[in-house]
Amino acid sequence: MSISLVSLDMAGTTVDEGGLVYDVLQATVEEATGSPAPADLLARWTGTDKREALVGLVGALEGEDADAARIDELYAEFSRRLDDAYATASVGVFPGVRSAIERLRAAGIKVGLQTGYRREVALHLLDAVGWQVGRDVDALATSEDVPASRPAPFLVFRNMVDTGVADVRRVLVAGDTPNDLGAGVNAGAGFVVGVLTGASDAATLGRHRHTHLLASVAELPALLAEAGALPA
Repeated sequence: MSISLVSLDMAGTTVDEGGLVYDVLQATVEEATGSPAPADLLARWTGTDKREALVGLVGALEGEDADAARIDELYAEFSRRLDDAYATASVGVFPGVRSAIERLRAAGIKVGLQTGYRREVALHLLDAVGWQVGRDVDALATSEDVPASRPAPFLVFRNMVDTGVADVRRVLVAGDTPNDLGAGVNAGAGFVVGVLTGASDAATLGRHRHTHLLASVAELPALLAEAGALPA
């Protein structure tokens, strides 16, 4: 069966921002709680909506749920810090990814991006790498577009809606975190691919359900060609 849609995470999967978002998230949480955030705790929240991540991290570190007003304040502070960090950061596309996306689209496969960022941040990253929705990729789904972030499948489904793809078996989902893989599995995607360019190594991703592990999104055209999943 051929693939109609490739649904890709952004930071760590297609866009190389050096893991800045998690540095900012960690600093924000540690200053707010006065406690160090262990790497294994932070890893649980990679690839998710960042407000949901703040709720989970603060609750885990303080042993109780934070009230909504405090989370709102922390999210505003995190967003301000992230904006400041991205304003001076070097942001690019991982090697080979730009040409891989071009090859997929030339073969008639839609390419959607999906992210736990709010739309403003996602569009800033697209501007930074010179991409436009409708010209370089076919769709963009953000945390503001769905009722719940990964590992819920809704970001994948939003890409499907926006590209007119009805059969989830014809969807490939790729990302660099266990939550990305979880979203692909929960969606029922035909291919669920972990990539090693971002937050998680092969051992970590390998402990979660997937169909393939690749070094990079750059290898997707070759994978689909070998699997006979490129459109005829």
